[in-house]
Amino acid sequence: MRKFNIRKVLDGLTAGSSSASQQQQQQHPPGNREPEIQETLQSEHFQLCKTVRHGFPYQPSALAFDPVQKILAVGTQTGALRLFGRPGVECYCQHDSGAAVIQLQFLINEGALVSALADDTLHLWNLRQKRPAILHSLKFCRERVTFCHLPFQSKWLYVGTERGNIHIVNVESFTLSGYVIMWNKAIELSSKSHPGPVVHISDNPMDEGKLLIGFESGTVVLWDLKSKKADYRYTYDEAIHSVAWHHEGKQFICSHSDGTLTIWNVRSPAKPVQTITPHGKQLKDGKKPEPCKPILKVEFKTTRSGEPFIILSGGLSYDTVGRRPCLTVMHGKSTAVLEMDYSIVDFLTLCETPYPNDFQEPYAVVVLLEKDLVLIDLAQNGYPIFENPYPLSIHESPVTCCEYFADCPVDLIPALYSVGARQKRQGYSKKEWPINGGNWGLGAQSYPEIIITGHADGSVKFWDASAITLQVLYKLKTSKVFEKSRNKDDRPNTDIVDEDPYAIQIISWCPESRMLCIAGVSAHVIIYRFSKQEVITEVIPMLEVRLLYEINDVETPEGEQPPPLPTPVGGSNPQPIPPQSHPSTSSSSSDGLRDNVPCLKVKNSPLKQSPGYQTELVIQLVWVGGEPPQQITSLAVNSSYGLVVFGNCNGIAMVDYLQKAVLLNLSTIELYGSNDPYRREPRSPRKSRQPSGAGLCDISEGTVVPEDRCKSPTSAKMSRKLSLPTDLKPDLDVKDNSFSRSRSSSVTSIDKESREAISALHFCETFTRKTDSSPSPCLWVGTTLGTVLVIALNLPPGGEQRLLQPVIVSPSGTILRLKGAILRMAFLDTTGCLIPPAYEPWREHNVPEEKDEKEKLKKRRPVSVSPSSSQEISENQYAVICSEKQAKVISLPTQNCAYKQNITETSFVLRGDIVALSNSICLACFCANGHIMTFSLPSLRPLLDVYYLPLTNMRIARTFCFTNNGQALYLVSPTEIQRLTYSQETCENLQEMLGELFTPVETPEAPNRGFFKGLFGGGAQSLDREELFGESSSGKASRSLAQHIPGPGGIEGVKGAASGVVGELARARLALDERGQKLGDLEERTAAMLSSAESFSKHAHEIMLKYKDKKWYQF
Repeated sequence: MRKFNIRKVLDGLTAGSSSASQQQQQQHPPGNREPEIQETLQSEHFQLCKTVRHGFPYQPSALAFDPVQKILAVGTQTGALRLFGRPGVECYCQHDSGAAVIQLQFLINEGALVSALADDTLHLWNLRQKRPAILHSLKFCRERVTFCHLPFQSKWLYVGTERGNIHIVNVESFTLSGYVIMWNKAIELSSKSHPGPVVHISDNPMDEGKLLIGFESGTVVLWDLKSKKADYRYTYDEAIHSVAWHHEGKQFICSHSDGTLTIWNVRSPAKPVQTITPHGKQLKDGKKPEPCKPILKVEFKTTRSGEPFIILSGGLSYDTVGRRPCLTVMHGKSTAVLEMDYSIVDFLTLCETPYPNDFQEPYAVVVLLEKDLVLIDLAQNGYPIFENPYPLSIHESPVTCCEYFADCPVDLIPALYSVGARQKRQGYSKKEWPINGGNWGLGAQSYPEIIITGHADGSVKFWDASAITLQVLYKLKTSKVFEKSRNKDDRPNTDIVDEDPYAIQIISWCPESRMLCIAGVSAHVIIYRFSKQEVITEVIPMLEVRLLYEINDVETPEGEQPPPLPTPVGGSNPQPIPPQSHPSTSSSSSDGLRDNVPCLKVKNSPLKQSPGYQTELVIQLVWVGGEPPQQITSLAVNSSYGLVVFGNCNGIAMVDYLQKAVLLNLSTIELYGSNDPYRREPRSPRKSRQPSGAGLCDISEGTVVPEDRCKSPTSAKMSRKLSLPTDLKPDLDVKDNSFSRSRSSSVTSIDKESREAISALHFCETFTRKTDSSPSPCLWVGTTLGTVLVIALNLPPGGEQRLLQPVIVSPSGTILRLKGAILRMAFLDTTGCLIPPAYEPWREHNVPEEKDEKEKLKKRRPVSVSPSSSQEISENQYAVICSEKQAKVISLPTQNCAYKQNITETSFVLRGDIVALSNSICLACFCANGHIMTFSLPSLRPLLDVYYLPLTNMRIARTFCFTNNGQALYLVSPTEIQRLTYSQETCENLQEMLGELFTPVETPEAPNRGFFKGLFGGGAQSLDREELFGESSSGKASRSLAQHIPGPGGIEGVKGAASGVVGELARARLALDERGQKLGDLEERTAAMLSSAESFSKHAHEIMLKYKDKKWYQF
């Protein structure tokens, strides 16, 4: 599986590729020390494997439950199988064919499961190993499988087909019995037409020898297995969807396509004893009720102490337009209609006993919905639902971005959990979650892991992902700060997206200081502080920023002179934008263009902020001369400096969130100053331009030289960069086109795509210029054209001074270049260790101010984790820069390229992260061609290159992320997160960490019928199925009917078996199976030879008789 490129390794050993060594002039003293860094990571530290999959099974199609093991199984339309035990015990498997799962059947308390697929295959899964595997498969060649039934404690599986026939499979050997129930024998003369596919099979709870067969057309047959004929036939003129027995075996119930239920006495086939239309309007004059929608499934469950339960899905009347899907629970005279959020795929009633011939005592109903799993408590009044402990709400609103943090501060998860616990809904069932099978794995990993998901509705969720589990900790609703439009007409016409204006695009989080910053699709940025205290914010602090990128050779519409930003540098007014700066869009200029208005309206009423994340500042980009603000492409926050910075395809803006002031507002061209390699010139600046750098960037793109065209990324690539919000909402991607007004000054979408956007931002304390003798705070900016620019930050002293004196920001003139858009930057010290950005440790901000000021100032001193502060001035650093095409390690302050690695020539890197692993660090990359690669640092030696998964949709590109300790994840479907590891150590420990699905449990005792057992046919009649279906009595099945396929899990199952004895038995059984198969083939050949010999002898005998009396001359 591992692709190994020896040339790359040799290149790595010779300090990067040849082009890098040409650049390398190692005359500087720091440069000479480069080879001294000991790199401990080797290729054997890396191995790629999937670990776990979390979330709701995407497009579910089937459901099963083992009432003894207490394990739930869900199958999907893409052939996936998800198994759920107690909270924390989950498992994902996949059928190779990818065909939809149409039915699942547990071998109850046996640790095995049969799956039936839409491609007419049956599979036997072994669940007695941590990673379940297929032991046998059976492919039906001539008939389509429609329904399966496996009686409790039986090894014979009944398989119904579309042709109306029933075949019987031995689940031990996965071979067909010669016993077949043909449809024409089953219905005899009761119907002249074909009865349709088999939709139901079940044996009489009191007599295993009687099989109830339901055909789609409305015919039900009670088949006597021993006498091979039908005892009774029941006909109804409406199609059947499902059938269920009363546990005494004297009555059964059918659900029909006209919304009726019919209850039949077994011995009275003429007509049903009762017909119920649960949702039909009862008409006067005794007429039949109006027809309703089909009842898709019904279950009939009895209790010792009261009336039976009849539970059904569907059957609503046709006039309930817009009504949500319902589950109906009929118990005695009461009927409860339980509304569901999504359509019902399937449901099962959980009962106390696995025996069908005992009182069922139902205690819960598990309902599988299209996008949720609901468990209803039948024992409590009002049928409350159980609180779901599985992480199935990832997709509550579509996920638009993800971030993953391994090895977080240990106090973070408890802090998030404590504020999240207050958000819990009330009114759940008081009982424990009843699906509690399996055992947890032995978690060897002890470090905290957090996943943050951003969603289309503007919510942000924090998840505890430690030790391969997932649990929601806290949910933040970022839309709370904005005015909501009650209906479509009420919406502001400044929206730049039709749906989901609050969707999260980028998340920047500092785990140590707990500062959170989000960028949303409406070109808005919100900064949050974490607090355990509730506060009421009278006025939400807000800033508006006007980022402009304009084409010069157009007439300026009269009156379109935008007012300067009312925010002076260093101003500490928390609400610098007065209400009058929100002009109505129609009057902002003479030709009706929207100008100087943000896309969303911030609430002007006091905002109650619960404990957790609380709004510190809202920043919005505004419309400029009829042009909507461009979506934000990169974002960074630094708690030590009190700064947030963001950029898009127009330019970059930096804000001091402590003073609530704009510090920097430059177009991308202005960032270069006189060093612009593309010789683009700013033209026709606005007269109202502010000189301070906090002003407007009214710069237009000059003519681009031809060389620039060949260097810049293609439009297609650029559009990938700028429209990553969500593939679930395609209208976001075409936004640019829809806003290209027919006005000459409007920039076409192609121009926007070819512009240089800000693609990476990194705050750090390093050398800004070649001449620097010591590191200082700065911001490194990466663009989509492969340029890295450095901005120097001059910060005032801490404490009170920090709030009074302005932060001075100035471009340093340092420019570095790489091929492809810049994705990630990081810094290493002289020993090759990662220098994390400085941060301020978290403290509670909402505490009274009377506390000791000195203590407060002491706490406010930022923690610079840069080792450089304690080292000699001559110590150097390394900048690690990763772009879409290559990675470079630059020696600082000399700015020499120490190492270079071309990551990909033909594809591009989607995600690159500098991560810690095994007490060292490496660069991990995921390419659009499906390769996952890692490189050592600082020398960029290739350590891993594995083909994993090609980029099949934008969801993967948007959500893939690497983190420390060899962990990574991406959104594999709209509802599921797939986690994987690239660490050899984690791969080795994975088996231990996974939970056990199967635990040895005693099967409950069979119900005791006492003295009257068997009297009046009251006792359960058993049947020797072996005698009936075995080869000796029923013969062999036709070879062409189905093909047996040994499963890949045969030997794998043996390896993963819990004990040696089980393993030996499994091996022996496999060998026997193979031997049996060979013997079967031999036997068939022998039988064929015998029959041909017989026919030859018969033929010879006939000839002899024909010519017996003839003379020799008559021949």
